[in-house]
Amino acid sequence: MTRTIPHEVVKIGQDIKSMKVRGAGRIARTAARGLLIASRASKAASADKFLNELNEVSSFLLKTRPTAVSLPNGLRYILKRVSEAKEKGLDVDQLKSITAKTALEFIKNSKDAVRQIGEIGAHRINDGDVILTHCNSDTALTILTTAWDYGKKFRVYVTETRPRFQGLISMKILGERGIPVTLIIDSAARYFMNEIDKVIVGADAIAANGAVINKIGTSLIALAAKEARTLFFVAAETYKFSPETVIGALVKIEERDPSEVIPLSKLRKYKDASVKNPSFDVTPAEYIDLIITEKGIIPPSAAFTIIQQEFGPITRAAASAYISIEE
Repeated sequence: MTRTIPHEVVKIGQDIKSMKVRGAGRIARTAARGLLIASRASKAASADKFLNELNEVSSFLLKTRPTAVSLPNGLRYILKRVSEAKEKGLDVDQLKSITAKTALEFIKNSKDAVRQIGEIGAHRINDGDVILTHCNSDTALTILTTAWDYGKKFRVYVTETRPRFQGLISMKILGERGIPVTLIIDSAARYFMNEIDKVIVGADAIAANGAVINKIGTSLIALAAKEARTLFFVAAETYKFSPETVIGALVKIEERDPSEVIPLSKLRKYKDASVKNPSFDVTPAEYIDLIITEKGIIPPSAAFTIIQQEFGPITRAAASAYISIEE
């Protein structure tokens, strides 16, 4: 495999898999940069060979984090346009140019989407709010920092987000902006929920039925929010909506190494014990009050419409084109 995959791209894949690069948007942008690097490094003599190399690099990158649908959607955005150009008879140099242009376009659009979500979501923050956020989401944090820049005053609770403690990153970012922030353990979310006005989280994927796949623990927090009548907001770019789910495909939940939870040397001391370490869970649409996208605020029930707008009508035949990139 690695014969046509540049060392720098292999390093990108390792960084995504090890969570050195984390967050669905950042993963997608980094993967797009990987295709750009592979394109520039390609020695392919024909258009067919060049496209085969890009597909090989895409397959390699796809295996790094199976749940973040932004990763395959970002790669599809680029590959679709390169494939269409190849069908028009463009040569290798022209395809390389299109790959570079499209990859940079995707990265720019992704960053712009985060900024736009921040501006839209900031209007939902009120003076005096107490907000809870879970994990480390660029979109959720941008809403908070934008609202703070607008002069709104509020407090934030941040969960630790075990076992990788991404919440500490969020706490650092908010604290550095001067936003009052309090760290709590994940299981304390219900204890504090009665004083929370709004929960704001990001998303790694959104299904056609409006269900949200996000960091493990999100669903329990959403359930606690619903029971306490606390508003629950999701902030997500439209490229995180999953076209495969229209035809019934399920978003694969990533199972990570048990050593993230407990060192294996310690685990061996417990007879017949094992560890499960899912990275994500599914929050049902009925627990979600609204989804904030770069194109506006929608109810979860509008997820299907967003998918149609972004990807066109999703028939089984059309969906096979989306799914085949992962096989």
